[in-house]
Formats: sequence, C-alpha cells, structure tokens
Amino acid sequence: MSSKPVTLAVCGAGSRGLLSYAPYALKHPDELKVVAVAEPREWFRNEAMKRHKIPEKNVFSDWREMARKENLADAVLVATQDSQHKEPAIAFIRKNYDVLLEKPMACNEADCREIAEAARGRKSIFALCHVLRYTPYFRRIKAIVESGVLGQIATVRHIEPVGFWHQAHSYVRGNWRNEKLSSPMILSKSCHDMDILLFILGKKCLRISSFGSLMHFRKENKPRNAADRCIDCPLADNKCPYSAKAFYMKMVNEGNFGWPLSVICTDMTPKGVEKALREGPYGRCVYACDNDVVDHQVVSILFENETTASFTMTAFTPKMHRETDIFGSHGCLRGDGNIIKVTTFLTGKTDEFDVNREAGDITGGHGGGDEGLMKDFVKAVKTRDFSIMSSGPEVSLESHMMAFAAERARRNDTVESIKL
Repeated sequence: MSSKPVTLAVCGAGSRGLLSYAPYALKHPDELKVVAVAEPREWFRNEAMKRHKIPEKNVFSDWREMARKENLADAVLVATQDSQHKEPAIAFIRKNYDVLLEKPMACNEADCREIAEAARGRKSIFALCHVLRYTPYFRRIKAIVESGVLGQIATVRHIEPVGFWHQAHSYVRGNWRNEKLSSPMILSKSCHDMDILLFILGKKCLRISSFGSLMHFRKENKPRNAADRCIDCPLADNKCPYSAKAFYMKMVNEGNFGWPLSVICTDMTPKGVEKALREGPYGRCVYACDNDVVDHQVVSILFENETTASFTMTAFTPKMHRETDIFGSHGCLRGDGNIIKVTTFLTGKTDEFDVNREAGDITGGHGGGDEGLMKDFVKAVKTRDFSIMSSGPEVSLESHMMAFAAERARRNDTVESIKL
C-alpha cells in the first residue's frame, strides 16, 4: 500500500463537495489531497482552489473540461446538483477513476440503472454517499441485529424527523423543493432511509406501499397579513415559526456561519444576509414558493422472510435525529439517534449504549457519517479492497428502486413490487 496520499478531483464544489467531504483532506493531509476542481460558480471554484492550494491548470468551470484531460487524480468526487449526476459519473467511471457519487444516484430510474451498469464489473471503485452506513451509530445497530440477540426480526419502525426549519430551508425554499428541478422527497431526502433499512436487515425488499402529500406549505395556508418575503413581513418577529428573517439573521448575529447559512449567500454579514433574503430564494414566504414535494409521507415495506417495516418522513418536528425501533422474537431495540437500548425478553434486562460517546470525537455531518465515508473510501482506494465500501452500485440501486416504487405507490394508490 502506497504511503502517498490519495489524490482527489472534486466535481461540484458546493455544500456537499466543498464544505462536507473535501475538508477531510485538510484534516488528514497524509491520507487525501484535493488536486483538481470543476465548479461553474466562480466564488466556490476560487474558494476550493484557495483552501486546497489547487494549481490553476487543474481548475475548471465545467466538469467536461476536466474529463477531457488525462487523469488528474486517483479518484473523483461527483457532487453536482442531483439532476446533473449521470453524465459526469459515467464519464469518470469510463475513464477508470475511482468514483464517489453524492446521493441520490440520479433523479429517475433509467439514469440510475445506466450508472449502475456503467460501474458494474469494473476494476475501479464506485460507491454512493449513503453516509448513514458509515456512522458508529448505525454500524452498532447492524451489529446488534446480526448478533442474533433480538432473534428473528419481525418488524422495524423507522422515522425521519426532517425538522420544521430544515424542511423550510431545503424543501420549500431550497434546491430540492420542486420535483422538476430535482426529484421526489422520498428520493432526494429519504433514499438514505431506504438504504439504511437494507443495511440493517441485510434482506431484499419485495413489496412496498405509501401515502403522503404536501399538506401545509401551500398558498391557501398563507396567513392573511403575510408578505411574499419574510424581510418585509409583519409576522416575521415571533409570529411565524418559518420566518427566514428570524432564522437566518439569528445565525449571522450569533456568528454561526455554517450550514445552512452557508447555502444562502457568500457575504455572511448582516447586510449580506439581508440582501440575500430580499433578493434570493431563501427569503421567500413558505406559503409563496414554487414547491411541490411532500411534507409528510409514510411507507410500508415487505422484506424477505416475512419481515416488515414502516417508514415515516415528517417535516413537523423540532428535531432531526432519526429514530429506529426493531422488534424481534427474542428482544427489541430502540434507538433515538444517539442512545441505543436493547431489551431481551428472557432476562427482562435492558442494555444501553451511548455509541457516540463510546466512539469518542464524532466530527463532521450525519453523526460522523461524512467523515466515516471519506475515511473508508480513501482506504478502499489505497488498498484496492472493494469490500470496504458497503454502498456499491448494486445495493445503492436497490435503495433507489425502493424510493421510486414508493413514489409510484403514493401517486397511484398501489402496492408495488421491487424489480432490479
């Protein structure tokens, strides 16, 4: 195994590419070095070049320019907008780069299948950023299930509490608000959850049904006196929980310049944020946007060996940690995103695991999943051990097919079979 750091080209230097994954190279320069970037937005392109000391010859405004060059790195991170995943992913796969692709794989079934087919059977590594698989928390849950202490798994109850302000930021005002611009909510947000159920259970999904709608964030629910922009709204101060003015100005005033403030503008001063709220999409009233993705959805799933699962996604919570209950013939497990409790029926004893405390310093987003993903990807590239990455093309395709089937079931009031 080479002692040199793995070299990485970043295709799409936005919130995920530049701010979530690439920082691994700055924390671990002996393991990873960012040597090239392709990004259409000048500020982000220049910021990536500055942070990672990328030579100007390896800085591109279009990923196609980078793809036309002889291979510039060992691996490529594709973190473009969701609808722009297919072309760069396949192009870099065919150039025999090791490829790490941000989720979702693509926005429709055909494109997902095409990417998976391009990656299948190659000598290069391909993995999807299903970051929950790479957290200490979900790895512990999987290990408990595989230990047999719960017996035969009968059913799982899994909840994704999106958070009321996260829904407003990303799925009402933001990039994932409209299916034509991105994809259905069950894919853009919850393909993680379809995937983590596959990961925990280690069983194939057979059939799926779903219900849900866009219930609240609609024009008819707009308060009578509300303005189209929060910056001018008489309800902004302590009268509306979705006030962009209250939320983002509080962040800047407290000196909290991370996500999600980092998404709405690059001038993170009170004046700069106010300008973004007055002119940009993130200052709009949540009842006056062009959003159409659901704000709540439930999914019922049948896995192999008669195991069932229910999944709930809801915007209307104050928290964002996923919750998982697993019910088996010999015991049950309850996890709240931090603490895992395991009760065995024979003894009546409940064991409690504070996984994040046990793991020590959890850094990065998604409970350490962002950093865990990068750590494993770098190791896989160095050792050429494909098995290190558990989110390869086949299993990632399955989770996406589950999401597409759930959306068909929701729209058509059907029970859908999963076909790979």
